[in-house]
Amino acid sequence: MTENVNGFFKPEEILSQLDIRNNMIVADFGCGGGFFSIPIAKIVNQGQVYALDVVKENLEAVKSKAELEEVINIKTVHCNLEISGSSKIDDDSIDLVILRNILFQSQKKIEIIKEAKRVLKSAGQLVLIEWIKDSSLAPKQGWFISKEEVQQLTENEGLILDKELSMDNQHYGLVFKL
Repeated sequence: MTENVNGFFKPEEILSQLDIRNNMIVADFGCGGGFFSIPIAKIVNQGQVYALDVVKENLEAVKSKAELEEVINIKTVHCNLEISGSSKIDDDSIDLVILRNILFQSQKKIEIIKEAKRVLKSAGQLVLIEWIKDSSLAPKQGWFISKEEVQQLTENEGLILDKELSMDNQHYGLVFKL
């Protein structure tokens, strides 16, 4: 895989490693400006993408990008993922939840993982992408979590590691199944 000029993989390169198909229902927890939401929405086409974030401006950015790219299957949700049920998504209704660079921003990691697990269907996947602490481009502040710590937290919640993603040298990526 080739990296972008800034040292990061393109979202499409990461998504190509996942089992994402048309008609799926996907939740992008901590969507930011839509880095993954927009490309996923194009893949699931007839499905639905929930773009969730605590920052309203991020959700506005996702809406604007979706409109520009004529993507109509994204629903933005303003919520605090540290609070159980705040995603307003039904239990057992999501095929895939993606969490990218949000755990390091929270001291309530287990609550976020529990919310992801709550919304996942029984055969659903949780994709977790996080900064590698002290990598050259990682933020200088946060509550970073190692790959091993993530595995421990998710396994304690009954999620099973399915595979590791090929990533840039700034992040690690893990896929868990329910």
